[in-house]
Amino acid sequence: MARIVPDDWKSLAATGAAARERETLALLEHALPHDYTVYHGVHWTRLNQNFSVFGEADFVIVSPSGRVMIVEQKTGFLRETPKGLVKVYLQTERNVAIALAHTVEGMHRRFTAAFGAGTYFIEELLYCPDHIVKDAAIAGVNPARIVDATRRDRLAAIIRDALPADEPRLACAPKIHQFLADELALTPDTSALLGQAGTLVTRLAGGLATWARRLEFSPFRLRVIGTAGSGKTQLAVQVMKDAVARGQRPLYVCFNRPLADHIVRVAPPEAKVANYHQLCDWIARDAGREPDFRAGDVSPKGTSSGAFDQLETIFAQTPIDARWQFDVLIVDEGQDFQQSWVAALERLLRPGAAWWWLEDPLQNLYMREPVTLPGWTTLKETTNYRSPRDILDYVRDVVGSSVPVAAGLGSGSPFDGSEISLSAYDEANAVEGSIDATKRAITQALSLGFRKQDIAVLSFRGREGSAMSAQDHLGPHRLRSFTGKYDLFGNPEYREGDVLFESIYRFKGQAAPCVILTEVDFDAFDERTARKLFVGATRATMKLIVVASQRAARHLRPRDGKEATETSDAKEA
Repeated sequence: MARIVPDDWKSLAATGAAARERETLALLEHALPHDYTVYHGVHWTRLNQNFSVFGEADFVIVSPSGRVMIVEQKTGFLRETPKGLVKVYLQTERNVAIALAHTVEGMHRRFTAAFGAGTYFIEELLYCPDHIVKDAAIAGVNPARIVDATRRDRLAAIIRDALPADEPRLACAPKIHQFLADELALTPDTSALLGQAGTLVTRLAGGLATWARRLEFSPFRLRVIGTAGSGKTQLAVQVMKDAVARGQRPLYVCFNRPLADHIVRVAPPEAKVANYHQLCDWIARDAGREPDFRAGDVSPKGTSSGAFDQLETIFAQTPIDARWQFDVLIVDEGQDFQQSWVAALERLLRPGAAWWWLEDPLQNLYMREPVTLPGWTTLKETTNYRSPRDILDYVRDVVGSSVPVAAGLGSGSPFDGSEISLSAYDEANAVEGSIDATKRAITQALSLGFRKQDIAVLSFRGREGSAMSAQDHLGPHRLRSFTGKYDLFGNPEYREGDVLFESIYRFKGQAAPCVILTEVDFDAFDERTARKLFVGATRATMKLIVVASQRAARHLRPRDGKEATETSDAKEA
Protein backbone atom coordinates (compact mmCIF):
# COMPACT_ATOMS: atom_id res chain seq x y z
CA MET A 1 0.00 0.00 0.00
CA ALA A 2 1.23 3.46 -0.88
CA ARG A 3 2.01 6.04 1.78
CA ILE A 4 -0.64 8.78 1.86
CA VAL A 5 0.22 12.26 3.15
CA PRO A 6 -1.79 13.48 5.08
CA ASP A 7 -2.65 10.05 6.45
CA ASP A 8 -5.96 10.62 8.26
CA TRP A 9 -8.08 11.27 5.17
CA LYS A 10 -10.32 8.24 5.78
CA SER A 11 -11.73 9.74 8.97
CA LEU A 12 -12.77 12.99 7.32
CA ALA A 13 -16.25 13.32 5.87
CA ALA A 14 -16.36 14.75 2.36
CA THR A 15 -18.91 15.51 -0.31
CA GLY A 16 -18.85 16.64 -3.92
CA ALA A 17 -15.44 16.83 -5.57
CA ALA A 18 -13.67 15.90 -2.35
CA ALA A 19 -15.62 12.63 -2.18
CA ARG A 20 -14.47 11.71 -5.69
CA GLU A 21 -10.88 12.52 -4.80
CA ARG A 22 -11.17 10.31 -1.72
CA GLU A 23 -12.18 7.47 -4.06
CA THR A 24 -9.03 8.09 -6.08
CA LEU A 25 -6.93 8.14 -2.91
CA ALA A 26 -8.35 4.78 -1.88
CA LEU A 27 -7.49 3.39 -5.31
CA LEU A 28 -3.94 4.76 -5.25
CA GLU A 29 -3.33 3.59 -1.69
CA HIS A 30 -4.19 -0.02 -2.53
CA ALA A 31 -2.83 -0.17 -6.08
CA LEU A 32 0.57 1.48 -5.61
CA PRO A 33 3.40 -0.22 -3.70
CA HIS A 34 4.49 0.87 -0.24
CA ASP A 35 7.53 2.81 -1.50
CA TYR A 36 5.38 5.30 -3.44
CA THR A 37 4.09 8.43 -1.68
CA VAL A 38 0.93 10.33 -2.58
CA TYR A 39 0.58 13.93 -1.42
CA HIS A 40 -2.97 15.24 -1.61
CA GLY A 41 -5.28 18.07 -0.62
CA VAL A 42 -8.50 16.18 0.02
CA HIS A 43 -8.55 17.68 3.52
CA TRP A 44 -10.47 20.82 4.21
CA THR A 45 -7.90 23.60 3.99
CA ARG A 46 -8.05 26.74 6.07
CA LEU A 47 -7.19 29.28 3.42
CA ASN A 48 -8.53 28.55 -0.05
CA GLN A 49 -11.35 26.16 0.85
CA ASN A 50 -10.46 23.88 -2.05
CA PHE A 51 -8.92 20.46 -2.33
CA SER A 52 -5.87 20.98 -4.54
CA VAL A 53 -2.24 20.61 -3.54
CA PHE A 54 -0.53 23.06 -5.88
CA GLY A 55 -2.60 25.23 -8.22
CA GLU A 56 -4.67 22.74 -10.23
CA ALA A 57 -2.82 19.64 -9.00
CA ASP A 58 -5.01 17.35 -6.95
CA PHE A 59 -2.26 14.83 -6.24
CA VAL A 60 1.52 14.79 -6.33
CA ILE A 61 3.00 11.28 -6.50
CA VAL A 62 6.64 10.57 -5.70
CA SER A 63 8.29 7.34 -6.83
CA PRO A 64 10.95 5.44 -4.82
CA SER A 65 13.63 7.17 -6.90
CA GLY A 66 12.23 10.64 -6.26
CA ARG A 67 10.61 11.15 -9.68
CA VAL A 68 7.49 13.31 -9.33
CA MET A 69 4.13 13.14 -11.10
CA ILE A 70 1.53 15.92 -10.95
CA VAL A 71 -2.00 14.53 -11.29
CA GLU A 72 -4.93 16.76 -12.11
CA GLN A 73 -8.34 15.11 -11.64
CA LYS A 74 -11.37 16.43 -13.51
CA THR A 75 -14.65 14.73 -12.65
CA GLY A 76 -18.01 15.20 -14.33
CA PHE A 77 -18.57 16.44 -17.86
CA LEU A 78 -15.87 18.07 -19.96
CA ARG A 79 -16.15 19.82 -23.32
CA GLU A 80 -13.81 19.26 -26.21
CA THR A 81 -13.35 22.50 -28.12
CA PRO A 82 -10.99 23.59 -30.94
CA LYS A 83 -8.90 25.26 -28.24
CA GLY A 84 -8.65 22.12 -26.14
CA LEU A 85 -10.40 20.28 -23.33
CA VAL A 86 -12.36 22.60 -21.00
CA LYS A 87 -14.17 22.22 -17.71
CA VAL A 88 -17.25 24.37 -17.06
CA TYR A 89 -17.53 26.03 -13.62
CA LEU A 90 -20.87 27.81 -13.37
CA GLN A 91 -20.60 30.36 -16.21
CA THR A 92 -16.83 30.05 -16.60
CA GLU A 93 -14.86 27.70 -18.83
CA ARG A 94 -11.33 26.71 -17.86
CA ASN A 95 -8.88 25.15 -20.29
CA VAL A 96 -7.62 21.99 -18.62
CA ALA A 97 -4.36 21.75 -20.56
CA ILE A 98 -3.40 25.38 -19.94
CA ALA A 99 -4.11 25.07 -16.21
CA LEU A 100 -2.07 21.88 -15.96
CA ALA A 101 0.79 23.45 -17.93
CA HIS A 102 0.83 26.44 -15.56
CA THR A 103 1.01 24.09 -12.58
CA VAL A 104 3.85 22.08 -14.09
CA GLU A 105 5.72 25.24 -15.06
CA GLY A 106 5.34 26.62 -11.55
CA MET A 107 6.59 23.35 -10.04
CA HIS A 108 9.61 23.42 -12.36
CA ARG A 109 10.49 26.94 -11.21
CA ARG A 110 10.28 26.06 -7.55
CA PHE A 111 12.14 22.76 -7.91
CA THR A 112 14.90 24.47 -9.89
CA ALA A 113 15.27 27.11 -7.19
CA ALA A 114 15.28 24.48 -4.44
CA PHE A 115 17.36 21.68 -6.00
CA GLY A 116 19.01 23.03 -9.14
CA ALA A 117 18.23 22.54 -12.83
CA GLY A 118 18.46 19.02 -14.18
CA THR A 119 18.50 17.31 -10.78
CA TYR A 120 14.85 16.18 -10.76
CA PHE A 121 12.12 14.81 -13.04
CA ILE A 122 8.47 15.97 -13.17
CA GLU A 123 5.77 14.08 -15.07
CA GLU A 124 2.15 15.11 -15.61
CA LEU A 125 -1.11 13.22 -15.87
CA LEU A 126 -4.72 14.19 -16.51
CA TYR A 127 -7.31 11.92 -14.87
CA CYS A 128 -10.91 12.34 -16.02
CA PRO A 129 -12.75 9.20 -14.83
CA ASP A 130 -16.20 10.34 -16.05
CA HIS A 131 -15.29 11.51 -19.55
CA ILE A 132 -14.18 9.73 -22.72
CA VAL A 133 -11.71 11.81 -24.69
CA LYS A 134 -12.79 11.47 -28.31
CA ASP A 135 -10.03 13.48 -29.97
CA ALA A 136 -6.80 13.30 -27.95
CA ALA A 137 -5.01 15.40 -30.56
CA ILE A 138 -6.88 18.55 -29.53
CA ALA A 139 -6.98 17.85 -25.79
CA GLY A 140 -3.70 19.72 -25.32
CA VAL A 141 -2.18 16.97 -23.13
CA ASN A 142 0.11 14.13 -24.19
CA PRO A 143 -2.36 11.29 -25.06
CA ALA A 144 -0.16 8.82 -23.15
CA ARG A 145 -0.72 10.94 -20.05
CA ILE A 146 -4.51 11.08 -20.29
CA VAL A 147 -6.47 8.54 -18.25
CA ASP A 148 -10.12 8.85 -19.20
CA ALA A 149 -13.17 6.68 -18.46
CA THR A 150 -11.94 3.96 -20.85
CA ARG A 151 -8.64 3.57 -19.00
CA ARG A 152 -9.48 4.44 -15.40
CA ASP A 153 -8.95 0.84 -14.27
CA ARG A 154 -5.34 1.20 -15.48
CA LEU A 155 -4.61 4.41 -13.56
CA ALA A 156 -2.13 2.85 -11.13
CA ALA A 157 -0.42 0.83 -13.87
CA ILE A 158 0.07 3.94 -16.00
CA ILE A 159 1.50 5.81 -13.02
CA ARG A 160 3.94 2.97 -12.31
CA ASP A 161 5.05 2.87 -15.96
CA ALA A 162 5.75 6.61 -15.85
CA LEU A 163 7.42 6.39 -12.43
CA PRO A 164 9.49 3.17 -12.50
CA ALA A 165 10.30 1.70 -9.11
CA ASP A 166 13.73 0.39 -10.15
CA GLU A 167 15.32 3.67 -11.22
CA PRO A 168 18.44 4.89 -9.41
CA ARG A 169 17.53 7.12 -6.46
CA LEU A 170 17.93 10.83 -7.14
CA ALA A 171 20.26 12.74 -4.84
CA CYS A 172 17.52 15.26 -4.07
CA ALA A 173 14.86 12.62 -3.26
CA PRO A 174 14.82 13.21 0.54
CA LYS A 175 14.67 16.97 -0.01
CA ILE A 176 11.73 16.56 -2.39
CA HIS A 177 9.66 14.94 0.35
CA GLN A 178 10.56 17.69 2.82
CA PHE A 179 9.77 20.34 0.19
CA LEU A 180 6.32 18.90 -0.51
CA ALA A 181 5.47 18.56 3.17
CA ASP A 182 6.54 22.15 3.83
CA GLU A 183 4.68 23.40 0.77
CA LEU A 184 1.50 21.79 2.00
CA ALA A 185 2.19 23.37 5.40
CA LEU A 186 1.19 20.04 6.93
CA THR A 187 1.90 19.76 10.61
CA PRO A 188 0.42 17.23 12.97
CA ASP A 189 -1.82 18.91 15.46
CA THR A 190 -0.41 17.44 18.64
CA SER A 191 -3.29 18.90 20.68
CA ALA A 192 -5.73 16.29 19.32
CA LEU A 193 -7.74 14.23 21.80
CA LEU A 194 -5.92 11.78 24.04
CA GLY A 195 -6.36 8.26 22.78
CA GLN A 196 -7.48 9.27 19.31
CA ALA A 197 -5.93 6.90 16.78
CA GLY A 198 -4.62 9.40 14.25
CA THR A 199 -3.44 12.98 14.20
CA LEU A 200 -5.32 15.75 12.51
CA VAL A 201 -3.47 17.59 9.80
CA THR A 202 -4.10 21.29 9.51
CA ARG A 203 -2.88 24.15 7.45
CA LEU A 204 -1.32 26.82 9.67
CA ALA A 205 -1.14 29.82 7.39
CA GLY A 206 2.12 31.61 8.03
CA GLY A 207 2.44 29.54 11.18
CA LEU A 208 5.44 28.76 13.29
CA ALA A 209 5.94 25.27 11.91
CA THR A 210 6.55 26.68 8.43
CA TRP A 211 8.80 29.67 8.85
CA ALA A 212 10.39 29.52 12.32
CA ARG A 213 12.45 26.54 11.20
CA ARG A 214 14.05 28.68 8.49
CA LEU A 215 15.84 30.90 11.01
CA GLU A 216 19.60 30.47 11.26
CA PHE A 217 22.05 31.93 13.79
CA SER A 218 24.75 30.64 16.10
CA PRO A 219 24.58 29.65 18.83
CA PHE A 220 20.97 28.73 18.15
CA ARG A 221 18.98 29.92 21.15
CA LEU A 222 15.41 30.81 20.17
CA ARG A 223 12.67 31.80 22.61
CA VAL A 224 9.26 31.48 20.95
CA ILE A 225 6.48 33.38 22.72
CA GLY A 226 3.32 32.16 21.03
CA THR A 227 -0.32 32.25 22.00
CA ALA A 228 -2.51 29.18 22.33
CA GLY A 229 -3.22 27.58 18.96
CA SER A 230 -0.35 29.33 17.19
CA GLY A 231 1.47 26.06 16.53
CA LYS A 232 4.16 25.87 19.22
CA THR A 233 3.79 22.16 19.87
CA GLN A 234 3.38 21.45 16.15
CA LEU A 235 6.63 23.34 15.62
CA ALA A 236 8.31 21.19 18.25
CA VAL A 237 7.37 17.99 16.42
CA GLN A 238 8.67 19.32 13.11
CA VAL A 239 11.95 20.39 14.73
CA MET A 240 12.37 16.87 16.09
CA LYS A 241 11.72 15.40 12.65
CA ASP A 242 14.28 17.77 11.10
CA ALA A 243 16.87 16.74 13.68
CA VAL A 244 16.30 13.03 13.09
CA ALA A 245 16.56 13.55 9.32
CA ARG A 246 19.99 15.14 9.90
CA GLY A 247 21.08 12.20 12.02
CA GLN A 248 20.94 14.22 15.26
CA ARG A 249 19.53 13.40 18.71
CA PRO A 250 16.55 15.56 19.77
CA LEU A 251 15.14 15.90 23.30
CA TYR A 252 11.67 17.33 23.98
CA VAL A 253 10.84 18.41 27.54
CA CYS A 254 7.51 19.89 28.69
CA PHE A 255 5.86 20.51 32.08
CA ASN A 256 2.67 18.44 31.95
CA ARG A 257 2.96 14.66 31.90
CA PRO A 258 -0.26 14.19 29.80
CA LEU A 259 1.23 16.37 27.06
CA ALA A 260 4.49 14.39 27.13
CA ASP A 261 2.53 11.12 26.90
CA HIS A 262 0.73 12.44 23.81
CA ILE A 263 3.85 13.83 22.14
CA VAL A 264 5.41 10.38 22.36
CA ARG A 265 2.70 9.14 19.98
CA VAL A 266 3.36 11.75 17.28
CA ALA A 267 7.10 12.41 17.61
CA PRO A 268 9.65 10.40 15.63
CA PRO A 269 10.60 7.26 17.57
CA GLU A 270 14.24 8.34 17.60
CA ALA A 271 13.40 11.43 19.70
CA LYS A 272 13.54 11.45 23.49
CA VAL A 273 10.31 12.85 25.00
CA ALA A 274 9.56 13.54 28.66
CA ASN A 275 8.14 16.04 31.05
CA TYR A 276 10.69 17.64 33.34
CA HIS A 277 10.22 15.35 36.33
CA GLN A 278 10.11 12.28 34.12
CA LEU A 279 13.48 13.32 32.69
CA CYS A 280 14.80 13.82 36.22
CA ASP A 281 13.58 10.32 37.09
CA TRP A 282 15.37 8.74 34.12
CA ILE A 283 18.66 10.35 35.03
CA ALA A 284 18.21 9.59 38.74
CA ARG A 285 17.60 5.90 38.00
CA ASP A 286 20.54 5.85 35.60
CA ALA A 287 22.68 7.13 38.46
CA GLY A 288 21.40 4.31 40.69
CA ARG A 289 19.09 6.44 42.82
CA GLU A 290 15.41 5.42 42.66
CA PRO A 291 12.91 7.89 44.16
CA ASP A 292 9.73 6.83 45.92
CA PHE A 293 6.79 8.15 43.89
CA ARG A 294 4.41 7.51 46.74
CA ALA A 295 6.01 10.41 48.59
CA GLY A 296 3.89 13.04 46.91
CA ASP A 297 2.30 14.60 43.85
CA VAL A 298 2.52 17.96 42.12
CA SER A 299 0.11 20.36 43.75
CA PRO A 300 -2.46 22.43 41.80
CA LYS A 301 -0.37 25.52 42.45
CA GLY A 302 2.55 24.03 40.59
CA THR A 303 4.82 23.57 43.58
CA SER A 304 6.43 20.18 43.84
CA SER A 305 6.63 18.09 46.96
CA GLY A 306 8.04 14.84 48.21
CA ALA A 307 9.57 12.75 45.47
CA PHE A 308 9.47 15.59 42.98
CA ASP A 309 11.69 17.80 45.13
CA GLN A 310 14.06 14.87 45.43
CA LEU A 311 14.03 14.35 41.66
CA GLU A 312 14.95 17.96 40.94
CA THR A 313 17.81 17.86 43.45
CA ILE A 314 19.18 14.54 42.21
CA PHE A 315 19.03 15.69 38.59
CA ALA A 316 20.79 18.97 39.32
CA GLN A 317 23.58 17.17 41.20
CA THR A 318 24.09 14.19 38.88
CA PRO A 319 27.04 14.45 36.46
CA ILE A 320 25.91 14.20 32.84
CA ASP A 321 27.78 11.97 30.43
CA ALA A 322 27.54 11.77 26.64
CA ARG A 323 24.59 9.35 26.73
CA TRP A 324 22.42 12.13 28.15
CA GLN A 325 23.51 14.89 25.80
CA PHE A 326 21.57 15.97 22.73
CA ASP A 327 21.98 17.97 19.52
CA VAL A 328 18.57 19.65 19.78
CA LEU A 329 16.72 20.52 23.00
CA ILE A 330 13.10 21.69 22.86
CA VAL A 331 11.41 23.05 25.97
CA ASP A 332 7.61 23.32 25.66
CA GLU A 333 5.33 25.06 28.21
CA GLY A 334 8.35 27.14 29.22
CA GLN A 335 6.15 29.56 31.18
CA ASP A 336 5.77 26.80 33.81
CA PHE A 337 9.49 26.14 34.23
CA GLN A 338 11.55 27.39 37.15
CA GLN A 339 14.74 29.39 36.78
CA SER A 340 16.88 26.69 38.41
CA TRP A 341 15.78 24.19 35.78
CA VAL A 342 17.44 26.19 33.00
CA ALA A 343 20.98 25.55 34.23
CA ALA A 344 20.14 21.89 34.94
CA LEU A 345 18.89 21.41 31.38
CA GLU A 346 21.79 23.26 29.80
CA ARG A 347 24.10 20.43 30.84
CA LEU A 348 22.27 18.15 28.37
CA LEU A 349 23.46 20.15 25.34
CA ARG A 350 26.21 18.89 23.13
CA PRO A 351 28.69 21.49 21.82
CA GLY A 352 26.96 23.48 19.07
CA ALA A 353 23.51 22.18 20.03
CA ALA A 354 20.33 24.09 19.21
CA TRP A 355 17.96 25.07 22.02
CA TRP A 356 14.31 26.02 21.47
CA TRP A 357 12.22 27.51 24.29
CA LEU A 358 8.46 27.59 23.62
CA GLU A 359 6.09 29.39 25.98
CA ASP A 360 2.84 31.32 26.32
CA PRO A 361 2.75 33.85 29.18
CA LEU A 362 -1.06 33.84 29.02
CA GLN A 363 -1.01 30.19 30.09
CA ASN A 364 1.10 30.91 33.17
CA LEU A 365 -1.45 29.60 35.67
CA TYR A 366 1.07 29.30 38.49
CA MET A 367 1.88 33.03 38.25
CA ARG A 368 5.61 32.32 38.15
CA GLU A 369 8.14 34.90 37.15
CA PRO A 370 9.35 34.23 33.58
CA VAL A 371 12.77 32.67 33.40
CA THR A 372 15.60 34.88 32.23
CA LEU A 373 17.43 33.74 29.09
CA PRO A 374 20.19 36.31 28.47
CA GLY A 375 21.39 36.63 24.90
CA TRP A 376 18.55 34.61 23.39
CA THR A 377 16.68 35.66 20.25
CA THR A 378 12.94 36.14 20.83
CA LEU A 379 10.15 35.47 18.35
CA LYS A 380 6.52 36.38 19.05
CA GLU A 381 3.34 35.00 17.46
CA THR A 382 -0.09 36.30 18.49
CA THR A 383 -2.31 34.48 15.95
CA ASN A 384 -4.51 31.60 17.13
CA TYR A 385 -5.35 29.18 14.29
CA ARG A 386 -7.09 26.59 16.45
CA SER A 387 -9.99 28.31 18.20
CA PRO A 388 -13.13 29.37 16.29
CA ARG A 389 -13.24 33.12 15.80
CA ASP A 390 -16.21 33.67 18.09
CA ILE A 391 -14.45 31.82 20.93
CA LEU A 392 -11.38 34.02 20.49
CA ASP A 393 -13.61 37.11 20.32
CA TYR A 394 -15.18 35.98 23.59
CA VAL A 395 -11.76 35.49 25.20
CA ARG A 396 -10.55 38.91 24.08
CA ASP A 397 -13.73 40.52 25.37
CA VAL A 398 -13.90 38.82 28.77
CA VAL A 399 -10.22 38.20 29.54
CA GLY A 400 -8.76 41.31 27.92
CA SER A 401 -9.89 43.64 30.72
CA SER A 402 -7.82 41.71 33.30
CA VAL A 403 -4.96 40.61 31.03
CA PRO A 404 -4.49 43.37 28.42
CA VAL A 405 -2.15 41.30 26.25
CA ALA A 406 -5.11 39.02 25.44
CA ALA A 407 -6.87 41.92 23.71
CA GLY A 408 -4.18 41.93 21.01
CA LEU A 409 -4.57 38.33 19.92
CA GLY A 410 -5.45 37.64 16.29
CA SER A 411 -7.60 34.87 14.84
CA GLY A 412 -6.44 32.71 11.95
CA SER A 413 -9.33 30.22 12.10
CA PRO A 414 -11.92 29.98 9.31
CA PHE A 415 -14.56 28.85 11.81
CA ASP A 416 -17.12 31.16 13.34
CA GLY A 417 -20.55 30.87 14.88
CA SER A 418 -19.75 28.00 17.23
CA GLU A 419 -22.19 29.57 19.71
CA ILE A 420 -20.63 29.45 23.16
CA SER A 421 -22.95 28.00 25.77
CA LEU A 422 -23.05 29.28 29.36
CA SER A 423 -24.86 27.25 32.03
CA ALA A 424 -25.19 28.59 35.58
CA TYR A 425 -25.71 26.66 38.81
CA ASP A 426 -26.43 27.85 42.36
CA GLU A 427 -23.16 28.12 44.29
CA ALA A 428 -25.08 27.55 47.51
CA ASN A 429 -25.36 23.92 46.42
CA ALA A 430 -22.12 23.92 44.43
CA VAL A 431 -21.21 20.22 44.38
CA GLU A 432 -24.57 18.80 43.30
CA GLY A 433 -25.33 21.85 41.15
CA SER A 434 -22.09 21.68 39.18
CA ILE A 435 -22.35 17.91 38.71
CA ASP A 436 -25.95 18.09 37.46
CA ALA A 437 -25.14 20.98 35.12
CA THR A 438 -22.13 19.09 33.76
CA LYS A 439 -24.28 16.03 33.08
CA ARG A 440 -26.66 18.24 31.08
CA ALA A 441 -23.70 19.75 29.21
CA ILE A 442 -22.48 16.29 28.16
CA THR A 443 -26.01 15.44 26.97
CA GLN A 444 -26.09 18.70 25.03
CA ALA A 445 -22.75 17.94 23.38
CA LEU A 446 -23.91 14.46 22.37
CA SER A 447 -27.13 15.90 20.94
CA LEU A 448 -25.04 18.21 18.78
CA GLY A 449 -23.35 15.23 17.18
CA PHE A 450 -20.12 15.05 19.17
CA ARG A 451 -18.95 11.56 20.13
CA LYS A 452 -17.92 10.81 23.69
CA GLN A 453 -14.28 10.65 22.63
CA ASP A 454 -14.63 14.16 21.16
CA ILE A 455 -15.56 15.65 24.53
CA ALA A 456 -13.19 16.82 27.26
CA VAL A 457 -14.64 17.86 30.63
CA LEU A 458 -12.16 20.25 32.23
CA SER A 459 -12.40 21.36 35.82
CA PHE A 460 -11.65 25.02 36.47
CA ARG A 461 -10.30 23.86 39.80
CA GLY A 462 -7.21 21.74 40.35
CA ARG A 463 -7.64 17.98 40.39
CA GLU A 464 -7.40 17.85 44.17
CA GLY A 465 -10.03 20.58 44.60
CA SER A 466 -12.56 19.17 42.15
CA ALA A 467 -15.72 17.47 43.34
CA MET A 468 -15.58 15.30 40.20
CA SER A 469 -12.06 13.92 40.54
CA ALA A 470 -13.23 10.91 42.52
CA GLN A 471 -16.28 10.28 40.32
CA ASP A 472 -16.34 7.19 38.13
CA HIS A 473 -19.48 8.34 36.32
CA LEU A 474 -21.42 11.47 35.56
CA GLY A 475 -24.88 10.06 35.07
CA PRO A 476 -24.56 7.28 32.45
CA HIS A 477 -21.20 8.56 31.25
CA ARG A 478 -18.05 6.81 32.47
CA LEU A 479 -15.19 9.22 33.15
CA ARG A 480 -11.62 8.55 32.10
CA SER A 481 -9.54 10.38 34.68
CA PHE A 482 -6.21 10.41 36.44
CA THR A 483 -6.40 8.61 39.79
CA GLY A 484 -3.65 10.69 41.35
CA LYS A 485 -1.47 7.59 41.73
CA TYR A 486 1.66 6.44 39.93
CA ASP A 487 2.95 2.95 39.40
CA LEU A 488 6.40 1.82 40.46
CA PHE A 489 7.90 3.22 37.26
CA GLY A 490 6.39 6.66 37.68
CA ASN A 491 3.62 6.18 35.11
CA PRO A 492 0.28 7.86 35.94
CA GLU A 493 -2.68 5.55 36.48
CA TYR A 494 -6.07 6.30 34.86
CA ARG A 495 -9.61 5.11 35.45
CA GLU A 496 -11.23 3.47 32.45
CA GLY A 497 -13.94 5.58 30.83
CA ASP A 498 -15.44 7.11 27.69
CA VAL A 499 -15.44 10.85 28.47
CA LEU A 500 -12.14 12.44 29.42
CA PHE A 501 -12.06 14.38 32.69
CA GLU A 502 -9.06 16.55 33.49
CA SER A 503 -8.16 19.78 35.21
CA ILE A 504 -7.20 22.72 33.04
CA TYR A 505 -3.74 22.53 34.62
CA ARG A 506 -3.11 19.06 33.24
CA PHE A 507 -4.80 19.68 29.87
CA LYS A 508 -2.66 22.64 28.83
CA GLY A 509 -1.03 22.06 25.44
CA GLN A 510 -3.89 19.85 24.27
CA ALA A 511 -7.35 20.38 22.77
CA ALA A 512 -10.64 18.68 22.03
CA PRO A 513 -13.43 19.34 19.52
CA CYS A 514 -15.88 19.98 22.36
CA VAL A 515 -14.72 21.34 25.71
CA ILE A 516 -16.95 21.52 28.76
CA LEU A 517 -15.29 23.92 31.18
CA THR A 518 -16.91 23.14 34.52
CA GLU A 519 -16.76 24.09 38.22
CA VAL A 520 -16.07 27.68 37.22
CA ASP A 521 -16.47 29.62 40.44
CA PHE A 522 -14.74 32.67 41.87
CA ASP A 523 -15.47 35.76 43.94
CA ALA A 524 -13.43 38.26 41.91
CA PHE A 525 -12.36 38.06 38.29
CA ASP A 526 -8.66 38.71 38.88
CA GLU A 527 -5.69 38.11 36.59
CA ARG A 528 -5.14 34.48 37.59
CA THR A 529 -8.83 33.68 37.07
CA ALA A 530 -8.71 35.37 33.66
CA ARG A 531 -5.69 33.28 32.66
CA LYS A 532 -7.49 30.09 33.70
CA LEU A 533 -10.50 31.04 31.58
CA PHE A 534 -8.18 31.73 28.63
CA VAL A 535 -6.54 28.32 28.94
CA GLY A 536 -9.83 26.47 29.27
CA ALA A 537 -11.61 28.29 26.45
CA THR A 538 -8.76 27.92 23.95
CA ARG A 539 -8.71 24.13 24.35
CA ALA A 540 -11.92 23.95 22.25
CA THR A 541 -11.57 23.53 18.50
CA MET A 542 -15.30 23.52 17.68
CA LYS A 543 -17.56 23.99 20.71
CA LEU A 544 -17.21 25.55 24.17
CA ILE A 545 -19.69 24.96 26.98
CA VAL A 546 -19.03 26.82 30.24
CA VAL A 547 -20.62 25.51 33.45
CA ALA A 548 -20.27 28.26 36.08
CA SER A 549 -21.72 29.38 39.37
CA GLN A 550 -24.26 32.18 39.20
CA ARG A 551 -21.83 34.70 40.69
CA ALA A 552 -19.11 33.71 38.21
CA ALA A 553 -21.54 33.72 35.27
CA ARG A 554 -22.14 37.42 35.81
CA HIS A 555 -18.49 38.09 34.94
CA LEU A 556 -18.42 35.67 32.03
CA ARG A 557 -21.14 37.17 29.86
CA PRO A 558 -19.71 39.08 26.89
CA ARG A 559 -19.43 42.81 27.39
CA ASP A 560 -20.53 43.62 23.85
CA GLY A 561 -24.11 42.66 24.58
CA LYS A 562 -23.96 39.29 22.82
CA GLU A 563 -25.36 36.68 25.15
CA ALA A 564 -23.77 33.29 25.43
CA THR A 565 -26.61 30.78 25.15
CA GLU A 566 -27.35 27.98 27.60
CA THR A 567 -28.60 25.75 24.81
CA SER A 568 -27.92 26.29 21.11
CA ASP A 569 -27.56 24.57 17.78
CA ALA A 570 -23.89 23.96 17.02
CA LYS A 571 -22.76 25.30 13.69
CA GLU A 572 -20.17 22.75 12.82
CA ALA A 573 -17.86 23.60 9.99
